[in-house]
Amino acid sequence: MNKIVLAYSGGLDTTVIIPWLKENYENCEVIACCVDLGQSADYEVIKKRALKTGAKEVVVIDAREEFMNDYVFPMLKANAIYEEKYLLGTSIARPLIAKKLVDTSLAKGADSICHGATGKGNDQIRFELTIRAFAPQMNIIAPWRLWDIKSREDAMEYLEKRGIEIPSRKEQSYSRDDNILHLSHEGLELEDPVNEPDYKSLLQMSVRPEDAPDKSEYIELEFDRGIPVKLDGKAIAPVELLDTLNKIGGRNGVGITDLVENRVVGMKSRGVYETPGGTILYAAHRELERLCLDRKTTAFKEQVALELADLIYAGQWFTPLREALSAFVDKTQETVTGSVKLRLYKGNIILAGSKSPNSLYNMELSSFTTGELYNHKDAEGFIKLFGLPMTVRALMKQGKTL
Repeated sequence: MNKIVLAYSGGLDTTVIIPWLKENYENCEVIACCVDLGQSADYEVIKKRALKTGAKEVVVIDAREEFMNDYVFPMLKANAIYEEKYLLGTSIARPLIAKKLVDTSLAKGADSICHGATGKGNDQIRFELTIRAFAPQMNIIAPWRLWDIKSREDAMEYLEKRGIEIPSRKEQSYSRDDNILHLSHEGLELEDPVNEPDYKSLLQMSVRPEDAPDKSEYIELEFDRGIPVKLDGKAIAPVELLDTLNKIGGRNGVGITDLVENRVVGMKSRGVYETPGGTILYAAHRELERLCLDRKTTAFKEQVALELADLIYAGQWFTPLREALSAFVDKTQETVTGSVKLRLYKGNIILAGSKSPNSLYNMELSSFTTGELYNHKDAEGFIKLFGLPMTVRALMKQGKTL
């Protein structure tokens, strides 16, 4: 293992990994690869930290637009949510990061890829499945499965002994992952589900709902075939859209989720997720679909959403099944065009109206005022036929015939 590409964030774990690789793989070159998906990161500081701790080279890849167009939007169109609460902010990012690691490794002539995911988590699966999908010949190094470090405290001690600056304070050493879609928090008091999160010190993208303004804020989102294209009547690019919605949702306390989830490896974990902009997009998209999709398509699409969420959570983005399900979703989105107005108030998202040129809502049919399209008498025959199996069964139980 002569040249190793490391998935580098500049956080505690990856700061430890560079000197650890240098100490354990003699004469190896380490290329730190940072994939920018909209993290709140200072890449000049991160570059200096990587080089100072032993990296030969630092590569920074801006993949924000690709992340939004090819990963976030396909997931949004599906309404994929894991276990009813998690909007998959970390899960959907890992396949793209891993793909960029493979691209960088092949371009640099590396023979190994290293990641900082723990042996207990989901990310090791997400990274390694993608690497195997594109470069099965590549060596994979997962230090958390190899070294003697057992905790974040051990990692801090490792850096202290080598005189390396620790990139986080011990009292604030949450395990965090962020990108343009969300920010996750794990560790410290969150490890015991009985503890209420310390939201005042925890939250970074949002305010607590009780601290949000006492006045509602209205926004209007316009979609074209399932993809958001306008905010309050103005065309807006994907990255700018989500950045803006994060600010709007954050100041209104929207999108804070406390979740005990089932990891792929079999254990449960507890985390707090901030997804202000993503929560707004999901809410608006679902409401528009209520106008544009028929009953059977909606019902089947809900099943597809569950399967897609499981695939994304388990790192199986680059699979034939995911591609086939996404193709089905794209077909359903051909009519999902229109606008949705939402009212945001202290953590709540309240529908304030929706419209679409492809709306299946017909006022003449739905109104209490009878129109020409619907004859109330037709319902009698329909109900008799619809309920015929129930009628036959009841007569059977009574020993009677029609």
